[in-house]
Order: sequence, then C-alpha cells, then structure tokens
Amino acid sequence: MKKSTKFISIILVFFLIIAIVIVGRTMIGNHFKKKFSKRPPPGIIVTQVVNKEFSEKIETFGTAISKRSKTFKIKKGDLFKDLKLKNFVKKGEILIKLKSGNILAPFSGVLGYTGLTEDILVSNNIFIITLDDNSTIYSDIKIPENYSASIKKGLPVEVKLSSYKNKIFEGEVDFVSSRINADTRSLLSRIKIENKDLELISGSLLEVVVMFDLRNSLSVPDTSIMIEGDKSYVYKINEKNIANKTEVKTGLRGNKNVEIISGLSEGDIIVAEGLKKVRPQGKIKPINK
Repeated sequence: MKKSTKFISIILVFFLIIAIVIVGRTMIGNHFKKKFSKRPPPGIIVTQVVNKEFSEKIETFGTAISKRSKTFKIKKGDLFKDLKLKNFVKKGEILIKLKSGNILAPFSGVLGYTGLTEDILVSNNIFIITLDDNSTIYSDIKIPENYSASIKKGLPVEVKLSSYKNKIFEGEVDFVSSRINADTRSLLSRIKIENKDLELISGSLLEVVVMFDLRNSLSVPDTSIMIEGDKSYVYKINEKNIANKTEVKTGLRGNKNVEIISGLSEGDIIVAEGLKKVRPQGKIKPINK
C-alpha cells in the first residue's frame, strides 16, 4: 500500500507540475501577445475651431482708369532735338522743352506717347504725349440687378489681373449709381484701388470681386469635412483623444476654409487632415497643426 500510494503521489505531482508549466506558459504568452499585438493610436493632425471672416461675393470685370490723365499734341518741328521722355515726372517739372515754350507737368504721373500721326489740319507731323496719374486707379463695373440691394459705398474689393497672377490688390466701392440701367439690367458702380507702387496700368483688364454680407463665423479647414449624402460630418476629439463623428451644418467656402453654422463651438478640437486613418470612437495621437 505504501509503495502504491507513493507511486500515485509521484504521478500526481508530475501532472501538477506539467499543468503549472502549461498554465504559466499560456499566461505569459497571452501577456506578451496582448502587449505587442496592440496597435498604437495613429498620429493625426488636429486643429481648433476658430472664428474667421466670411462674405458673399460678386465677381465681374472692369477696365483700369487713371485718377487723372492729360494729352499734349506736340509738333515735331517745335522740338529742339529728338524726343526722349522720362518714365515719371513730378508736378511742376519740365515735360518737354520746345521752341515755343516749355511744357510743365500739371500733376505728377507717368509719361508716354501714342505714336507719330499726321495731323489733319496741318502738314507737320504731330507727337501725342500722355501724362497719367496712376497713384489711384478707378474702374467702372456693372453689378447685376439682383445684387442692387447689397452693393454699397465702402464695401471691400479684391482685384486681380493677368500680369500679376498671384497678387491681390485691395480696394473699395467708391460710387454706386442711383438707377438701374434698363438695357443691361445692371447697376453701374465705381471701385477705387490705391496704387502707390504704380503696378496697375491704365487700360488693364481687371478681375474684380466685391465682397458683401461680411460676418465672423466658426471656421474649419475644408480637408476636415466628410460629405455623406446631403449631410456633413467632422471628427471631434474629446479630452481622452477619442474621435467622435459629429454632424455639422456648413455655410460658405472661403480660402481653404468652410463656414460652420451649427454642430461645433469655438475652441473644439477636430481632425484637420488624415480622415481615412480615423475610426469612429477610435483613439488617436493628436498632432497640432
């Protein structure tokens, strides 16, 4: 009996050791599997919801007009020597020295001439000299009748032209007509652009944008908006860095920004870029833009 009991005890201890080893290895394996198989949260660029200025826009075209212009007809025979014009003259400076008397600049401006023409009244050739004060540029534009209630003096204006593709010139509405043109169904208006560097030239074709209904609204990057059917969503990040899919109502689109009418508050943190890496209720690693 003693030998049998001892043998059974040895077998039980043996199986107990095997069981302990198996359980231990399983627990250790699960621990390391859980530790190393868990994916870290993706790094996602986030940004704050901020207030920005938005506005409705009227786009049209106009022709640049100098603040002041004057033309001088010069007889070729009245010149002392071949005509050489300065690019720019100041008020009171001599424009041209003539046998009949010097011509002084009535105002500061840019000099030029339209060419050599045969005058119809005399036999001599005539030089046509131009003096343009381009310190301020004006342009008459036509505003469609349906915008007539919105256009007012002082509204901000942005101007572009083909020779300065990446530059925007700022101006304002200087004058608004009191009548709608019955033929064109438009309201004639005049804009004014300060041209201190004389970059704008009289006669240039201007691309004009008149901004009205200016307002400060919540703004998010256009890359943060998800469109699903007729609804818009963003990923709003909470204090635990969890991304919550949030429906928003959008308004105007500006320069890479979208107006938010409802659904968010100023200061909220949202996903700015990398929407495909985010999952609803998923954790992220925020990267401030």
